[in-house]
Amino acid sequence: MALNTARSRSLIHHHLLKSKLASLGAVINQNCWVPHFTDHHPPLSPSRPIHHYLRNPDAIPTNDANPFLSYRFKFTQAGKRSLDLIGNSTDDTGVLNFPGGEVKFTPEMKFIPQSSTERIRCYRVLDDNGQPITNRNFVQISEEVAVKMYSDMATLQVMDTIFYEAQRQGRISFYLTTIGEEAINIASAAALHFDDLIFPQYREPGVLLWRGFTLQEFANQCFGNKADYGKGRQMPIHYGSSKHNYITVSSTVATQLPHAVGAAYALKMDGRDACTVTYFGDGGTSEGDFHAALNFAAVMEAPVIFICRNNGWAISTPVSDQFRSDGIAVRGQAYGVGSIRVDGNDALAMFSAVEAARRIAIDEQRPILIEALTYRAGHHSTSDDSTKYRPAEEIEWWRIEQDPVSRFRKWIESNGWWSDEAESKHRTTIRKQLLDAIQVAETSEKPPITELFADVYDVPPSNLFEQERSLRETMNRHPQDFPSDFPF
Repeated sequence: MALNTARSRSLIHHHLLKSKLASLGAVINQNCWVPHFTDHHPPLSPSRPIHHYLRNPDAIPTNDANPFLSYRFKFTQAGKRSLDLIGNSTDDTGVLNFPGGEVKFTPEMKFIPQSSTERIRCYRVLDDNGQPITNRNFVQISEEVAVKMYSDMATLQVMDTIFYEAQRQGRISFYLTTIGEEAINIASAAALHFDDLIFPQYREPGVLLWRGFTLQEFANQCFGNKADYGKGRQMPIHYGSSKHNYITVSSTVATQLPHAVGAAYALKMDGRDACTVTYFGDGGTSEGDFHAALNFAAVMEAPVIFICRNNGWAISTPVSDQFRSDGIAVRGQAYGVGSIRVDGNDALAMFSAVEAARRIAIDEQRPILIEALTYRAGHHSTSDDSTKYRPAEEIEWWRIEQDPVSRFRKWIESNGWWSDEAESKHRTTIRKQLLDAIQVAETSEKPPITELFADVYDVPPSNLFEQERSLRETMNRHPQDFPSDFPF
C-alpha cells in the first residue's frame, strides 16, 4: 500500500512537472526536455562581447516568455549522422550528433594548445593618471554617485588603518584589510541593486559600507559585543546583515560559491528581478567548490555574477604556483560561462563591467565571471608578514603607484567634483566617528554565555546542556582567566 502511494505521488509529481515545463515554453521529449523557441522568440546569441553592452546598455535582448533560455549547442538526436557531409568536403569527413551537440570530424590530429600566445586583454577605462582612455566604452555616472564612490573608498582606507592599529594594540583579536582592492569593493557595489544577494569572502566590507552598514555596526562586530548581529560568535571582519542582503562571511575558502549559485537559481525560479553576486580570491579558484559552482551555474543557467579578486597571492602562495593557465577568465570560458578580465584598480572599469554583467545575468538568465586584476598591497591579515615571501619594494610600488583610490580621486577632481578641502574634511570626520564607535563598542556589554548554545535547535539536545554546564564549571574554577565584567 505504501509503495502504491509513493508511486502515485511520483506520477502526480511527474505530470505536474511536465505541465509546468510546458507552460514555460519547453518541449517534452520522452525523459528529457529542451527549450522551445517560437518564431517570435528566437534563441539569443551568446557571442555578443561584453563591451557591446557597455556601449549599448539598452540593446541587451530579453525573452520574458522563456525563463529557461538555453545557450547549449544545437543537439537533435544522438547517433544521427549527417550523411550528406561525409566525403563531400576536403576539410571534414562527416558530422555526428554526439551527446552535447554536433561535432565535425577531421583527418588532422591536432591538440588544443595549453595556452594562447597572447594573454586575454584587460578592460580598462582610466589610465594611471586617472584620465579616460576613451569616452565611449564605459557607463557614465553622475556626480552624486561618483562622489559617494570616492568617499566610501576613502572611508574604507581610514577604517582599515584604525582597526588594524586596534588589533596591534590588543583590543581586537584579528583584522584583515582591503588595501589596494578598494575599487573592487565599492565600484562593484555601486553597480548592483539592493535586492541582489551578496555572498562575500572576507575582503568585501566595502559592499556593506555602500549599502548603509554604519561604522558603529562594523565596530560592534569586530569587538563582538551584545549589539553584534553575530552575537560575538564570529571572528572579527566576519560581517553579515540580513537587512543589507549580505550573507555572513565564512572563513572556509570558496564555500560561498555553490551557495550563491543555489540562491541565484531560486531567484530565477521565483521570477525575481535580481541576481546573486559572490566574491573570492585567486586562491579560491584552486578549491573544488569553484569548479562545481561554475559548472552548476552554466548548466542550470543561473543569474549569478562571480567576481574574482586576482590579487596575485593566496596568503603566501603566488598565482604562478597555483595554475599554469592564463589566469581565471579562461576557466569561465571552459565551463561555458561568459567572462571578462577587468583592471581591478580602475573604479570606472569595475563599475561598467559589473553593471553590464548584471544586465546580462538577469535579462539573459546566465552566469558571468569577472576576473579583477589587482594587487594585495597589505598583509593577508594581522597573522601574516608578507615581506617574508615578497619584496617590500614591490608592495610599496603597488601601494603608491597603482593605488585605486588615488586614481579615482584624480578623475573626480578633473571633473570639479572634489577638492583638497573636501578630502581633509572627510577623512578627519570619518576618523573621529570611527574612534567614537570603537569606544562605544569596546565598553559595551558582551553577549551572555547562553548565546553560545542558542539559535541552532528549537529544543537544544542534552549534549548542549552538558557542554554549557561544563563551561560554567570551568569558568567558576578559573575566574582569573576571564574578564571581570564577563557576563556569566
